[in-house]
Amino acid sequence: MTPAALYAAHLCVLQRFVYYRLPSRADADDVLQEIALAVLSAKDIPEGEERQKAWLLGLARHKCADYFRRAYREAPFTCEGGTSEPVYTQTRVGLDVRDCLDALPAPDRQLLALYYLEDCPQTEIAKNLDIPLGTVKSRLHTAKARFRETYDYEGAYPMKQLPTILPAYKIEPIPLPPFETRCEELIGWMLIPRLGEKLQWGLYDLPERVRTEHYEMEAVGLASVHGVEGVELTARESNGGQHESTHRNDDLTRTFIAQLTGTHVRLLAESHMDNGVRRCYTFLDGDAFLKNWGFGEDNCGREIDLKPKGLIAREGNTLTLTAQSVPFMDVVGRYAVTINGKRYDTVCLIMPNTCNNIYDKGCCSEQFIGQNGRTVLWRRFNPDNWRVERYGMPWTEKLPENQRLTINGETYVHWYDCITEYVI
Repeated sequence: MTPAALYAAHLCVLQRFVYYRLPSRADADDVLQEIALAVLSAKDIPEGEERQKAWLLGLARHKCADYFRRAYREAPFTCEGGTSEPVYTQTRVGLDVRDCLDALPAPDRQLLALYYLEDCPQTEIAKNLDIPLGTVKSRLHTAKARFRETYDYEGAYPMKQLPTILPAYKIEPIPLPPFETRCEELIGWMLIPRLGEKLQWGLYDLPERVRTEHYEMEAVGLASVHGVEGVELTARESNGGQHESTHRNDDLTRTFIAQLTGTHVRLLAESHMDNGVRRCYTFLDGDAFLKNWGFGEDNCGREIDLKPKGLIAREGNTLTLTAQSVPFMDVVGRYAVTINGKRYDTVCLIMPNTCNNIYDKGCCSEQFIGQNGRTVLWRRFNPDNWRVERYGMPWTEKLPENQRLTINGETYVHWYDCITEYVI
């Protein structure tokens, strides 16, 4: 295979790798061009597909590091004691972590940013800062200890008991324009990927309203996937509807790595146990990851600033879509949701899955989000013919009492609801 053909064959993987690491798409395209030139001029390309892929990703990693080194040299600023530090933005880490870093002494900020945010080896840090490797290790140990002291993410967490039966609720249209809101929750999991966040939520089948699944979720630490920074999340599941926090089964625990930026929230990786084997998937795994856990073009994620876009028109239970080809969502109205004796002013976010993404293809979700950006109620609808071969009948026959939506002339049937401890 020629160098040009090798580059072309792995271009999608290289694009995902570089686009995830660099804050600017234009800069990422420049780095991809540098990678292409390096491949075309390379004299010793390894043999074998796996070795070639590893070589290309290593080359991409070095070119990204070169980009950040250039940025540091071109745009440093002077801090206390005349120490320069790298510039990082809220698109690289969560705002709370960034605030914590800002509170640390400048040398600590510099070391932590280089080591964790830019994935620089300690030997490279020592060379760039012109200090001994032993000094880097000692200072990095001290910087990490100061970060832990400053960022107290353990915090008390008052666990609430989710009801085993879904409380009655009422959804009423509000004759006012939808408000704009900022929702930082992960699609379908309702946890904000930020250190210190914890949440439990339940899934309730309709029409019985019985809780059939229960999840306890927690952001447990910082993490990095292929050099992309995020937060590690755990999701512990209890089946059968009963709270089982003292009898957890590791086989029912999923691990996610997610990223919250200033504009989007997305998953970077997922792992779970399957018959005694831990299965791990990352954003570089193509369709194996994207069709199950990704969302948006190149898994850009879901926008966190929500407002109507005019992609979906709603009249009662009839929806008309004007977009079809990519995963999308839209705010379609303002509603008062009364549940568990509390009334919430919400906007309704509709996500019709007309193509593969994080939910099953063809299904539709209806999410009511309060002014504070938290989910009040999440509802799932199935197209009438969804997995008929598995369930043996259309959903209008399987759940004849449940609410229906009409989406572009097709019938969808309400299947289940989800609530979090937020409404309890």
